[in-house]
Amino acid sequence: MPEAQQPAAVDAGVQPVLRLSGITKRFGALTANDVISLQLQPGEILALLGENGAGKTTLMSILFGHYVADEGGIEAFGAPLPAGSPKAAISAGIGMVHQHFTLGENLSVLDNIVLGTEALWSLGQNSGAAKRKIETLAERFGLDIEAQRLVRDLSVGERQRVEILKALYRGARILILDEPTAVLTPQEVESFFATLKAMVADGLSIIFISHKLNEVMAIADRVAVLRQGSLVADFPIAEASRESLAEAMVGRAVALPERNALAPGATVLAMRNLSLRNGDGQTLLKNVTLTLRAREVLGIAGVSGNGQGALADLLSGLVTPDEGDLEVLGEAVTRVSPAAMLARGIGRVPEDRHATGVIGDFAVEENLVLEVYGDSRFSRLGFLKGTAIRRNAETLIEDFDIRGADPQTTTRSLSGGNMQKVILARVLTEKPKVILANQPTRGLDVGAAATMQRLLFEACAGGAGVILISEDLEELLQMSDRVAVLYQGQLSQAMPVEDADLRTLGLMMAGHSPAEAIDAP
Repeated sequence: MPEAQQPAAVDAGVQPVLRLSGITKRFGALTANDVISLQLQPGEILALLGENGAGKTTLMSILFGHYVADEGGIEAFGAPLPAGSPKAAISAGIGMVHQHFTLGENLSVLDNIVLGTEALWSLGQNSGAAKRKIETLAERFGLDIEAQRLVRDLSVGERQRVEILKALYRGARILILDEPTAVLTPQEVESFFATLKAMVADGLSIIFISHKLNEVMAIADRVAVLRQGSLVADFPIAEASRESLAEAMVGRAVALPERNALAPGATVLAMRNLSLRNGDGQTLLKNVTLTLRAREVLGIAGVSGNGQGALADLLSGLVTPDEGDLEVLGEAVTRVSPAAMLARGIGRVPEDRHATGVIGDFAVEENLVLEVYGDSRFSRLGFLKGTAIRRNAETLIEDFDIRGADPQTTTRSLSGGNMQKVILARVLTEKPKVILANQPTRGLDVGAAATMQRLLFEACAGGAGVILISEDLEELLQMSDRVAVLYQGQLSQAMPVEDADLRTLGLMMAGHSPAEAIDAP
């Protein structure tokens, strides 16, 4: 695998559609981008990889005009790109599709796409011409969608098509796709990749940002890797392997933890016909039944929004079920609250580490005792024991390899992977019997994800039962002993992981029954 600070060799007769030259960006003492030079060729899919904090987001923000580089310049289609102007980037033919969609759910597909493209003083919307243009683009690139449908009625995959059509409608010839498959089923990913191939065949060029190395291997023509703000590799995908990509990202060989089948122990958690409704009477969970045993990982798959959040909130004690029975360690749970669930031995790794996993402005030492600060180890008569809290943090920082931190480091300043280590250290040090791990590796690079998985395996081997909620099916298949699928609030019967595969789980996530998924051609 060639390592390079300079762009990979290209045909000297081909003019790149995008050229970044010596891009440097500093935030105080931190150099987020360090003299990065990169090119994108016509009709090429360039994968951009890197650990959390490697500089990918900063570089794309400079390209799209959200940041201004301290040094260096950008050319698009041979012309200098004005710095700090998203309008100039769009005018130059650059479009960006973010991981989290920015659509008005109460508006139609047509209204979402044309929003912001017409003059404020225009007397009316030329909806007929806009609709024809959208239909032409949709047919040209295989993005089938009805312009009059409301966005709230669309599937996740259909919403992504709308975001892409928004960029194309504005004349994009370069598309930046940020984690574009994060919320898609495997079948939707296949369709999406076919769309990307049609786009590049028609002359578009694509920058594809993803943590999923198998997808990078499947779709990219070339890959560029950032590490600690520098471009450390730039080479054709034909010269890459999953292992070499992972090593380039983290600077060392990455060994993925392996699941060792353990003899399951006693039941530690049981749900029977649990149902949950929100304040408007909408059913979030319907007749959910599951059993979790000690020393097993039960994986929960599903497209985002199908009840995973409600299930996690219930197990965290944030909501009370409307119907059904819940048992923890053989005892019926009649009083549901976060404190009660913690007291029963449930450890929680929440979905959003920033919003609900830590208090960002608190020090690391404070976050490490957030759920046990009333314990006599850390307080007496309502007064915190500062020395004990600090020593606890020093021990956990070393034991869990929380990098870039001392006890009084502000937690917000940590990388995503190290922030997740703070949460896991807080949870695992209390030896919970049930661990709810909700999207534990979301947004993490391959090295940080491997660490999270190893820690969960170790807890499982120590006697805990783990409920793993993840939208990453490969992660579920790698880690789980059994797998179930949530679809519109209903949970399928869990199947042994040996009987599951990406295709079957993907069909079940789209609403097919297990029998239909298995029998489907």
